[in-house]
Amino acid sequence: MIQQDRPSNIPLLADERLDTVNESIRLIQKKQGLTYGTDAFLLAAYIRPMPRARAVELGGGTGIASFLTAVRKKVAVIHTVEVQDAFAELIGRNAHINGLDGCVIPLCADLRDLNAASFDGKIELVFSNPPYMRCDSGKRNEWDEKYIARHEVMGGIADFCDAAGRLLQTGGRFVTVWRPDRLTELLYALRDARLEPKRMTFVHADTDAEPCMVLTEAVKDAAPSLRMSAPLILYQPKCEEDRTRILTPEAQQIYDTCAFPC
Repeated sequence: MIQQDRPSNIPLLADERLDTVNESIRLIQKKQGLTYGTDAFLLAAYIRPMPRARAVELGGGTGIASFLTAVRKKVAVIHTVEVQDAFAELIGRNAHINGLDGCVIPLCADLRDLNAASFDGKIELVFSNPPYMRCDSGKRNEWDEKYIARHEVMGGIADFCDAAGRLLQTGGRFVTVWRPDRLTELLYALRDARLEPKRMTFVHADTDAEPCMVLTEAVKDAAPSLRMSAPLILYQPKCEEDRTRILTPEAQQIYDTCAFPC
């Protein structure tokens, strides 16, 4: 999925590297920041096409989920909200080197301060890969960039859902990737924000593993009715002779198309 490039004509800071994602997106990443992973790709793949929609990503990081969504033309424009100045600036640079100026628009802001007026009206789609860990759990990373990205320093799951609820029009969608062991918190937060979960998929590393992620699509002011899709198994069983992990056909199709089956 990711190949590290040698810097060419793209200026990089001392703490940055340049990667190629899916052979189509060039991505500047902070060496000490939280880098692109499977959860961001699956989040983008879980988004259904809404070609005329305006979208907001809450917590953009490097912007990779927005770029994956944009290059597939799933929406018309994405406002990518990031609270850290350095990463908001990085999203703008990444948009420029990929020819996505005007399509992916960075905004440095605290999501807890956002409302519909922040974007001149209601939004049709909000998506997010929120921090998974409480501030009092796990080891504190020595790099603030990673700590803020992984821990709920600048808002918990309730804050992300509340922001989505304020931004979305009735019938608008909120798509998120989250930890299964905190699923109850997500469901309560969605309901409190008038976001009704309508579609959910558990993701497993392999058939012997517990789910490592849960993808959810919720709809603003919708009636209760949740569809649980078949679980996504990422990897085929390990081979005794070769420890290389091979994607299942289902996972490979999702990686190839950046879309889940209908």
